[in-house]
Amino acid sequence: MMKKLYKNVFVTVGTAEFEDLVRTVASAAVLQQLTALGCETLTIQFGKGEKLNVDNVQKLTNIRLSAYGLKSSIGDDISSADLVISHAGAGSCIEVLEAGKPLIVVVNETLMNNHQTELAERLSKDKNLFYCTPNTLLQTLKESDLNQLEALAPGALDSFVNHLDTFMGFR
Repeated sequence: MMKKLYKNVFVTVGTAEFEDLVRTVASAAVLQQLTALGCETLTIQFGKGEKLNVDNVQKLTNIRLSAYGLKSSIGDDISSADLVISHAGAGSCIEVLEAGKPLIVVVNETLMNNHQTELAERLSKDKNLFYCTPNTLLQTLKESDLNQLEALAPGALDSFVNHLDTFMGFR
């Protein structure tokens, strides 16, 4: 069986800031691993965080890099991606999974009242995504078989939204 290449990788932190994720993805080790996965273009959406110095990061890799803060929709970036690496915000996870893209979720452990871990664990249990922290992203990229991920089953999103509503105390 031929190994799938992930030529276009998109990284999103949503509308907040998640410097640890941006820094980790822009590290030499992660860039090298993305190259091993076949990555040719990497787009990093850094949200409200510090602007990524693309020129400095570009010196570390042959991957074509681009970065931006915020825009009205990331839908085009998701649909053109072969792999998405995302923060664990519910909206981003749902949008990526609905698009049928392989997803690695990176949990921001610094958030107070962090619902992200439970969200990531639930979707990982159903084999819809892999999750990690910034410190374990490299290991996750090396060890995870993205071909093992399963698309959301019909109606699974309704079940997930109900679960999230219950967790957040809306029900």
